[in-house]
Amino acid sequence: MKPFILAVCALLSLTFVSTDTAPVLPKEDYVITIHTKFGDMIVLLHEQTPLHKANFIKLAQSGLYDGTTFHRVIKNFMIQGGDPNSKDSIPNNDGQGGPGYTIPAEFRNELKHDKGAVAAARMGDEVNPTKASSGSQFYIVNDKNGAHSLDGAYTVFGHVIQGMTVIDKISAVTTDMIDRPLENVVLQVSAVKMKTSKIIKTYDCAWFYAIR
Repeated sequence: MKPFILAVCALLSLTFVSTDTAPVLPKEDYVITIHTKFGDMIVLLHEQTPLHKANFIKLAQSGLYDGTTFHRVIKNFMIQGGDPNSKDSIPNNDGQGGPGYTIPAEFRNELKHDKGAVAAARMGDEVNPTKASSGSQFYIVNDKNGAHSLDGAYTVFGHVIQGMTVIDKISAVTTDMIDRPLENVVLQVSAVKMKTSKIIKTYDCAWFYAIR
């Protein structure tokens, strides 16, 4: 089975109610914490991509991500993780695993590959013409200028709202010839529901909910 790679080398949907003036925020949302030895990244997931959002929350709460690694790291580009195969002791199968299903693409013009964007990895176009996403593998953009050549080709479904320096630290680790860190960067992932007003106050992230 070919690895999931980037082309360079009743759901838990939480909806907004649109009006002619401003969107009405959901009363509650999920705060995702990705814990690593370099620190924590706090992530929010876009309501514009409900399939990816619901799936990520489900996997985080089930513990699938716990003990996985960022198995592919390219400095000043992105860090990729979420493969359950990375829990085992066989490095050569990293990037080939998942939960046994894919997710239909959810491209949205307003969701760009800016630095800190969280997007879904997938199989290449030659075997995946619909650009369906991996069921679990994701990557986080670490180019200060973004990775906009990927816009409209890979589903962006979230954004790091706190912990950008953690992305930088992971991006700087030493890797081998296939971009795998020489020392595992293990992650633990949690998804906790909070009042949206508290999220905005705690993380100063009103900008995230303004992305329309």
